[in-house]
Amino acid sequence: MRRKIQTDKAPAAIGPYTQAIVVGNLIFTSGQIPLNPETGMLEGKTIAEQTHRICQNLEAVLSAAGGSLKSVVKTVCFLDDMADFAAFNEVYAQYFTDKPARSCVAVKALPKGALIEVEVIAEMEE
Repeated sequence: MRRKIQTDKAPAAIGPYTQAIVVGNLIFTSGQIPLNPETGMLEGKTIAEQTHRICQNLEAVLSAAGGSLKSVVKTVCFLDDMADFAAFNEVYAQYFTDKPARSCVAVKALPKGALIEVEVIAEMEE
């Protein structure tokens, strides 16, 4: 059985998708870009600022689904520019302290001109 997750503590979906789906004991989040959940506007000019916002948004979605950043088993990260990789990693490491599996790739462009997008797969916490 699938369950859709929706919280106002993270940005609303800007397209035909939901913030996350729970299937069994797994949480699959949609990609998060650095949108402020209150304004719906892009937040942060640097990769570090944008990564902090994304991680806060992911925390909110995972919490609403019964998980946390500690329960993340896989992340998929999309960078607008691989030159930002080191600065991204510095912030990412502050949030993903259990070091989940990860893919990180550069892409040509992201929605709303974001510098980064991150999606995760997590386990529900007991």
